[in-house]
Amino acid sequence: MRTVAARTAGTEPVRSVGDSARRAFLAILWRDLYVTGKEFWVLLVQVALTPLFMLFIFAKVLVEQGSVSAAYGHNLLLPGIIALSAFLTSLQSVAFPLVMEFGWTKEIEDRLLAPLPTDLVAVEKLLMATMRGLIAAMLMYPIGALVLGSAPWHPDRIPLLLLALLLGAWVGAGIGITIGTLVPPARISLMFGLILTPLMFTGATQYAWPLLDTMRWFQVVTAFNPLTYCAEAVRAAMVPTVPHIRPWISIVALVASAALFTATGVLSFRKRAQS
Repeated sequence: MRTVAARTAGTEPVRSVGDSARRAFLAILWRDLYVTGKEFWVLLVQVALTPLFMLFIFAKVLVEQGSVSAAYGHNLLLPGIIALSAFLTSLQSVAFPLVMEFGWTKEIEDRLLAPLPTDLVAVEKLLMATMRGLIAAMLMYPIGALVLGSAPWHPDRIPLLLLALLLGAWVGAGIGITIGTLVPPARISLMFGLILTPLMFTGATQYAWPLLDTMRWFQVVTAFNPLTYCAEAVRAAMVPTVPHIRPWISIVALVASAALFTATGVLSFRKRAQS
């Protein structure tokens, strides 16, 4: 009886700590989901503005002028814009708030005081940003169909599409946490200009990566951008007839990028929280 009592007494605190951390994690996640739903129009503007203008200019205005073919918007640009929305929304959703929370508002201290390991606070940020990225991608599909008049659709490739968007959004969130915790608040605008522009234009969102074989140096540069593999996997799912990187290669590259930037994001978050 004593042995049983001792074991029970020894495991009760561990269980209570674990339950407390789980409840705190779910409570913080639910709060962020509630805020996202309450400010849905803000997310809609953030999601739609830049991709919408890109889609309208490149796939509508230039088509009307005869500068590009009508197939360009459907086959190349729309899948790339959807991938860009997932990736970029996740990145921005976590990077800017983290800079403000660590730098000016100090709101992060409330989360760090919760009965939750520091790493799980970072994981919750990562998860929430990923969800916002997926919402952004889902919103861009009907918006793109509205602008272009139609959008490509292959039901048998939906699993590949969802997996590519999930991993792309996760990678974007990981990069966002890394930027938000490593870059000083005074330099965040400069760093975003230096980081976001190359990411956007070397990510194969406006062109197919295999067709860059005549510009080998640029093809090599774009191969180091994880957004390239998200865009190529989405293109393979939506328009499989267009030249694209083999889907399994894109998925492996995205998984590796997700693991890398999750590790760097969580480690940099922990270091910043403890400083």
